[in-house]
Amino acid sequence: MAADSANSKDHLLPLRHSEGDLFICDVSDAILKDVIPQLEHPFFSLSKKPETKIRRYEHNGKWLEIVPSVKGMATIYDKDILIYCISQVMEKLKRNEPVGPRLKITSYDLLVFANRGTSGRDYMQLCESLDRLEGTRIKTNIRNEAGRESFGLIDASSVTRKFGLDGRIQHIEIKLSDWVFDAIRDQEVLTLHRDYFRLGKALEKRIYELARKHCGRQSTWHISLETLLKKSGSQSSTKRFRQHLKGIALHDHLPDYRLVFDEEKDMVVFLNRENAWVDRPLPSSSDDETLPLLPAETYDQAREAAPGYDIHALESEWREFWENSGKPTLANPPAAFVGFCRSRHKRAPLPRRGTKHA
Repeated sequence: MAADSANSKDHLLPLRHSEGDLFICDVSDAILKDVIPQLEHPFFSLSKKPETKIRRYEHNGKWLEIVPSVKGMATIYDKDILIYCISQVMEKLKRNEPVGPRLKITSYDLLVFANRGTSGRDYMQLCESLDRLEGTRIKTNIRNEAGRESFGLIDASSVTRKFGLDGRIQHIEIKLSDWVFDAIRDQEVLTLHRDYFRLGKALEKRIYELARKHCGRQSTWHISLETLLKKSGSQSSTKRFRQHLKGIALHDHLPDYRLVFDEEKDMVVFLNRENAWVDRPLPSSSDDETLPLLPAETYDQAREAAPGYDIHALESEWREFWENSGKPTLANPPAAFVGFCRSRHKRAPLPRRGTKHA
């Protein structure tokens, strides 16, 4: 049985600022946004200790090489700065305001937005985060099917300090990389729950990101433990990773999703909290009246088959089409779904994402 909501909230960091303080931010309604590729793939370190070794990740034809600076690889906590910048740009696009890759932000606003403290140490940590974000180099074929791209998570940064005894940072100027900015302009973004910044552990943040990307608005999403470990970017052993997930499942405090660990199959199941599945038994793939859940790898194949399409929307159409067709027996449902996506793309191809802007 899942823990009650009160106990779940006990495992979140406290709100450091009143709700009223959030309205000081340029993003007045405090909507968190992140680009989809950074939710799906492990761009960031989950360790608070500096990681200086080159890391490479490959999955279903997509690869990612992360080259840290001597100060260490950018961490998932450093990513808070990027989330703030992405949220700002998206809000301006929503208002039909001009946008560009260069942003000038108020450091105090950023700290409040990210539910951080505002002491001298917190301002110092912002500078350290900027160094890691700027120093970490990425080489990847994600968003570039024809080859590879190489970039920093941010291209440049500068800080303006207040005059006085403490000399705290007043403003930060950041130039987003073209890779990140193009993903924003191509609308490759998802909204995050406000409590994302109340998750205290790096792995909790990363697990939520993967659930947000892959489960989305679906009722459920299941994935093998080994694949989840790979996609998380965690450097833990399988045994240790399993223990961490059991802890997350026990405390049941992830925003938007409930995590259930299936020990018998060594599978992880995510259930959307806004859906009735939360209070029902886990779905069974043996029920011949419903289609089974699709493995995570199927969605990657479907995106390749129908570039530019919302894959989860296509899945809903596919399931509805199957029901309206009399629920025929499918020997290989994942292959059938990929074929459905390929057929849709052939009939009505959409422009491929990731093309460069003039």
